[in-house]
Amino acid sequence: MRPTARAIAAGTLALLFFCIFAGLGTWQVERRVWKLALIDRVEHRVHSPPVGAPPPAEWPQVKTASHEYRHVQATGTFLPASQTRVQALTELGPGFWLLAALRLTDGSIVLVNRGFIAADPPGVTNSPHGLPSGRVTVTGLLRMPEPQGSFLRRNDPKADRWYSRDVQAIAAARGLGIVAPYFIDAERSAAAGEAADAPVGGLTVIAFHNNHLIYAITWYTLALMIPVALWFALRDRK
Repeated sequence: MRPTARAIAAGTLALLFFCIFAGLGTWQVERRVWKLALIDRVEHRVHSPPVGAPPPAEWPQVKTASHEYRHVQATGTFLPASQTRVQALTELGPGFWLLAALRLTDGSIVLVNRGFIAADPPGVTNSPHGLPSGRVTVTGLLRMPEPQGSFLRRNDPKADRWYSRDVQAIAAARGLGIVAPYFIDAERSAAAGEAADAPVGGLTVIAFHNNHLIYAITWYTLALMIPVALWFALRDRK
């Protein structure tokens, strides 16, 4: 290959990589704008006054982007036989999320994550953990289900071992029929007379990784290194 052709090939390759790296940097900038807007929306939802939980007519429209972390409220009666423990690791240590089905006044059912409970002492099982009787109002954050199980462990409905809050699988295992396609993370309750062993609510972790600016700077730096490297190569050749 002649020197001129070699230089053209090198320049073309350098331009290609420059465009790729610059494009990736721009994509990260756009992702950062999207992530900041998402964080702002979630913060607004979490701190807004509670609204009614989506009724059955709205269930098909419930999506992560438009509904998750909404501050909602639902009134109904807990179904004791529906209580389900899901393994959890929180700021309070290892234990379980305690989920229970709430039959709403319109007859529909929504699962409620009542909060965190520590593992029972040896020989103690199926503790009611202060499950309220009669009509109650639950306030909390709307959350989307976690199907299939955790990253490392699959839910085992037959053995009643749960590692993620899979709404539909839990509903099927408890014979609940059709339930809401979301669950409610209940807030911490300070109600008088609450049982001492009641689950601790209000432990929802809201965290979004936002490293897009660092990624953008990295890609743009790599893009700028391409013409600099090409200039040094041509200078050395001359």
